[in-house]
Amino acid sequence: MTTDVLLTGFAPFAGAAVNESWESVRDAAPLLRADGLTVVTLELPVEFGRAGDLLAAAVRTHRPSLVVAVGLAAGRTGITPERVAVNVRDARIPDNAGASPVDEPVAADGPVGYFSTLPVKAMVAALAADGIPAAVSQTAGTYVCNDVFYALQHLLATDEALAGIRGGFVHVPAADVVGSPTAARALVAMVEVALRTVVDAPLAGGAEH
Repeated sequence: MTTDVLLTGFAPFAGAAVNESWESVRDAAPLLRADGLTVVTLELPVEFGRAGDLLAAAVRTHRPSLVVAVGLAAGRTGITPERVAVNVRDARIPDNAGASPVDEPVAADGPVGYFSTLPVKAMVAALAADGIPAAVSQTAGTYVCNDVFYALQHLLATDEALAGIRGGFVHVPAADVVGSPTAARALVAMVEVALRTVVDAPLAGGAEH
């Protein structure tokens, strides 16, 4: 069976009871399936290296058309598709396995960065049209979210067997900013836009985070 989209979120971390990224993925999946799409979801651990390895295994197993990894950015004020993944691990707090890498590469042989292959500006435009706060973000930070984002883009760029699969990363804010039902609706809209949009459409200035 062909898989249309692989959606991932993260387990709770830093003592939180839930992680809004996984809540939004869990709620978005049945909505996408109701639209006729084949969806696989995966909850990733908040652990450097291991999360990216598990995502890579899922990509190789399911060969989806699209991969959208989702993470939590609690200080943001809207949904933020990420433009750039950078090849660095620099932890402000330990991950859930106790690791605190500083100034380490995600991939020793990898380039400095990768661009998302999702149409991030078209995705933001779709959310704005639905009244959902959103902006393109230029940085996914240097914690596990960026680690997964970079690992995903490096995998898709270097494994010829996965040619044609597009992927990227989206941050959702805390639930008191954008509730899980709205975040799930946003994910549905972004996935649907990404599946039908190969060449991104530029937005006018002021839409950047």
